[in-house]
Amino acid sequence: MFLVVSTVLFICVASMLDAKPLAKKSVNSTNPFGPLTFQSDGTFQISIFEDLHFGENAWDQWGPQQDLNSVRVINEILDAESPGLVVLNGDLITGENGFLENSTVYVDQIVGPLVDRGLTWASTYGNHDYDYNISGCTILAREQQWSNSRTTQMVSGDDVGVSNYYLPVYDSDCADEACAPELILWFFDSKGGFRYQQKDDAGNRVGQPNWVDFAVVNWFLQTNAELVNTYSKTIPSLAFVHIPTFASYVLQEDGVDPNTEPGINDDVPLAPQAQGWCADGRNDGSCDYGGQDTSFMQAISEVPGLIAVFSGHDHGNTWCYKWDRLLPNMTVAPQNDVNLCFGQHSGYGGYGNWERGARQVLATKSKLENFEVDTWIRLESGSVVGSVSLNGTYGTDRYPATNDTETHCPTCDYSVIS
Repeated sequence: MFLVVSTVLFICVASMLDAKPLAKKSVNSTNPFGPLTFQSDGTFQISIFEDLHFGENAWDQWGPQQDLNSVRVINEILDAESPGLVVLNGDLITGENGFLENSTVYVDQIVGPLVDRGLTWASTYGNHDYDYNISGCTILAREQQWSNSRTTQMVSGDDVGVSNYYLPVYDSDCADEACAPELILWFFDSKGGFRYQQKDDAGNRVGQPNWVDFAVVNWFLQTNAELVNTYSKTIPSLAFVHIPTFASYVLQEDGVDPNTEPGINDDVPLAPQAQGWCADGRNDGSCDYGGQDTSFMQAISEVPGLIAVFSGHDHGNTWCYKWDRLLPNMTVAPQNDVNLCFGQHSGYGGYGNWERGARQVLATKSKLENFEVDTWIRLESGSVVGSVSLNGTYGTDRYPATNDTETHCPTCDYSVIS
């Protein structure tokens, strides 16, 4: 195997943090926006953009037009909503179409609407963010040119990925750096795609594992335990990861009810972590699923206070499902009921014509006392669908079904595809 590795990769690896910061100063001291805080009315809202897929077929007329329409979607959503944080939850860029010299320039276009509004954001990276000419490291370097970015690294090691970290959210009147966060936001890198600037002896790109690494799981469990010990309480939390777990796959097989789990359910079967890998680590196409996300599933199902995990990847799924039981063909029995949610395909890049939009999450201090949040999807048409409360009765409460609407790029000429 021959390797051609850029300097940026080494800088990225060298800058990874082994420390697990607990107080506001150590987490946020380098961010001029300061720590994340609730509003004075006790609310904190998050807008999640999934699968933007910028940079697709930049050499054809329709490629740049898709990106312009994706920017329009971002603007329309942010005009209608008032988030305290924007999450870019993976597949920011269609990396296989990028060139080494400019593959990350699309970051500037993606975050332009956020910068214009003075908004701050945090990213996870997806399988299309990793390819021969792009990586989580190079995207992070581009992101960190903007002071609005809170994306960082807190785990080092081989195959751990880049976007593994957490962000605390504090009370609006908390001025003491030793005060306890009201909410913890966890970000995980499910990787996938291909290794940066690596090819095998036959000149083929080298595949990269597509699951949250075991070392990251250990960091998550250890860091959460430290937070509980430091603040002497269980802090409510939310998590973001691009590729869903195998538990979502089995829940979908078990049946998604359009009234108790409202949302689109068109990607059947969905594509989970460890898909296409064998249990022994081979990814030669001979296995459907290797089970390497089992430790991550165990962790998210046993950590107290984790309310929901939000994923993308499967553009045609937008539901939330409460994982509250041992599922068929699985060994992981959840100890705490955690909701596994999809967002909405946000970009005009990537497959599918489902109406673009973004999932919203509203955390309210009063509801967090019971480990509950509200969530809905804002579509580019302005409509709101799938508005639910992720509470103790979610999964039995009944809601209106979500209409399966579509949108098409109005300025794209797909008659020429190079």
